[in-house]
Amino acid sequence: MATRGIRGATTVESNSREEILAATKELLREMVAANALKIEDISSILFTLTADLNAEFPAVAAREIGWQETPLICAKEIEVPGSLPKCVRVLMHVNSNKEQKDIRHVYLKQAVNLRR
Repeated sequence: MATRGIRGATTVESNSREEILAATKELLREMVAANALKIEDISSILFTLTADLNAEFPAVAAREIGWQETPLICAKEIEVPGSLPKCVRVLMHVNSNKEQKDIRHVYLKQAVNLRR
C-alpha cells in the first residue's frame, strides 16, 4: 500500500463561514466518493485558502462531518497576481493500493478552470 495525494479545489461566492463550510464539505464528500475511500484511509489533509477568505478554517468542515481522528491543517495560499479568487484547495493524503494514474482529483465550481 502506498500513500497517494488527491488534489481538490472549489470556490465560494463570498467570505462567509457558512459558504466556506458548505463548499468544503461538498468537496471532501466528492473526493471520497470519486476515489471510493473509507475515512480510515485518509492519512492527513492540508487545506489552503486564498487571501480573500478568512471567515472560517476549512478544517472545521471535516470535523463537522465526523472526521475526528484525521490530522488536519490550514494555510494561506500564496498570492499570485491573476490567480483564482475565493478558492479553497485541498491536498488529501491517503493510503491506497491504487496506482497514481488511477487517483481522481476533484475540481468544483470555478475551480474547474484550474485543471482542464
